[in-house]
Amino acid sequence: MRTSSAARSFVSQYAKTTALVTVAGVGLFGLKKWIAGGVCNSKARLDGKTVLITGANTGIGKETAVDMARRGARVILACRDMEKANKAAEEVKKRSGNDSVIVRKLDLASLQSIRQLAKDVLASEERLDVLINNAGIMSCPKWKTEDGFEMQFGVNHLGHFLLTNCLLDLLKKSSPSRIVNVSSLAHERGQIYFDDINQDKDYQPWRSYAQSKLANVLFTRELANRLQGTGVTAYSLHPGVIHTELGRHFWPTVPLWKRVFYMPLVFFVKNPTEGAQTTIYCAVEESLQNESGLYYRQQCPSPPTQHTDTDTKASGTHYNRDCSHQCVLV
Repeated sequence: MRTSSAARSFVSQYAKTTALVTVAGVGLFGLKKWIAGGVCNSKARLDGKTVLITGANTGIGKETAVDMARRGARVILACRDMEKANKAAEEVKKRSGNDSVIVRKLDLASLQSIRQLAKDVLASEERLDVLINNAGIMSCPKWKTEDGFEMQFGVNHLGHFLLTNCLLDLLKKSSPSRIVNVSSLAHERGQIYFDDINQDKDYQPWRSYAQSKLANVLFTRELANRLQGTGVTAYSLHPGVIHTELGRHFWPTVPLWKRVFYMPLVFFVKNPTEGAQTTIYCAVEESLQNESGLYYRQQCPSPPTQHTDTDTKASGTHYNRDCSHQCVLV
C-alpha cells in the first residue's frame, strides 16, 4: 500500500515529466516498429518444392530457411562452414517441424566449390523452385578469393553469378521459379569500376561493398531481360539494417568515439527475423509472379537510383506504384 501511495504521489507531483517520458517511450517503440517494417503475410505453401539458400547457417539466411521449411519446402542450406551449417539445419528442422532440410558445402570464394555444388544439386535434385542468393561479406580487409578476385566482389557478385548460371537449366525446368538476390541500400552509392574491378589501385572496403551490391541489382535486371518467357523471374532487395554477423569486419574498425555515438542507434536495428521478411516476400508472394527485375525495400518495389553515367552505374529508369496493400505493419 505504501509503495502504491508513493507511486501515486510521485506521478501527481511530476505529472508533466511522467507524461513526457511516457509519450517519448511509446514514440521510440513506435519508431522502432516502423523501422522494422512489415511482415510477409503470404499464406503460400511450398509443398513439393525445393529452395536453395546460400549462407543459411546464420542471420537472415537461417530465418528465411525456417520460413521456407514451415511452408513445406525441401530446403538446401548451402554454406561454407559445415559444422555451423549442420547445427543450423537441426535448428531449422526443430523450429519448422520439417525434416526435409539438407546441407551442402559451398564456398563462394572458390569457383571450383561453386561448380561442385551445382554439379551435386543437378545430380541429386529433380527440381529447384527458388534460388536465394543470400550469403555475403561486408567491409572486409583487402582479401582475395581463391581465384584472385577481390573478396567482396568475388563472393557477393561473381560467386552468385556463377552459381545462378550453373543452375539456370534446372530453374527453367522447374518453372514457374524464382531467383532472389539479396542486395543492399549501399548499391545507391555504388559504381562499377571496369578499369579496376578488383580495386587494386585504391581499395576502400565500403566502396568495394557498394560496387558488389550494385552488381547484384544490375544482374537481377539482366536476368529479367534474358529470362523473359521462361517462367523464371528475378528479384533484388534491401533487407534493412540488421543485427547479424555481416558486420563482424566493420565494427572493429569503427573509432571508439563513433561507437559511443552509434550505440543508441542499435535499439532501432532489425533482428534477423524482421530482416528476412523482404527476402521471404520476394520468394513466395503470389502477386509477384508476373513481375521480374525489380528492387524491393520493406516488401515494396523501390525506384532505382537515378544515375547519369550509364556506362558504370545503374540506368535511371524509375518504377512507381502504390504498394500499400502489400506492406502490412504489425
